[in-house]
Parts: sequence; structure tokens; C-alpha cells
Amino acid sequence: MFLQITMILLAIAMFVSLIRMIIGPTVWERLLALNLVSAKTILLLTVHGIYKQKVILLDIAFTYGIIGFLTITLFARLIMAGGREK
Repeated sequence: MFLQITMILLAIAMFVSLIRMIIGPTVWERLLALNLVSAKTILLLTVHGIYKQKVILLDIAFTYGIIGFLTITLFARLIMAGGREK
């Protein structure tokens, strides 16, 4: 019961972060919202893996965390370098 409530609250938080990503006035706020969605996806995968007792979901969450970190880092470096204007 507790894990189901946690998954529902995480899904609501992801939805709110997606809205913030869409309406964010600056590119940095959109990047931060993308990072929040990535972190909440990892949490949701982890909680769901524990709920269903499937270890493969934990491996997927770990891999997604590494890929998400690298993606956010590369986007930030692209923005700092001037983006597509160069």
C-alpha cells in the first residue's frame, strides 16, 4: 500500500516537473526540470522494481541514472558554449 502511494505521488511530481519544463522562461530552468524528471524516473523505476520484486528494473534504473547524468552534463556544456549559434 505504501509503495503504491509513493508511486502515485512520484508520477504526480513528474507531471508537475514536465509542466515546469514546458513553461520555464529560461533554458536553465528547463534543464533543471529535465534533471528533476530524470531523477524522479529513476526513483519510480526503483520503487516499482521493489514493489514487483524484479531486480532487472533496478539495473535499468542504475543505467538510466548514468545516461541521465551524462545527458544533463552535455546539455549544460552545450548551452555554456553558445549552443547552435556558433
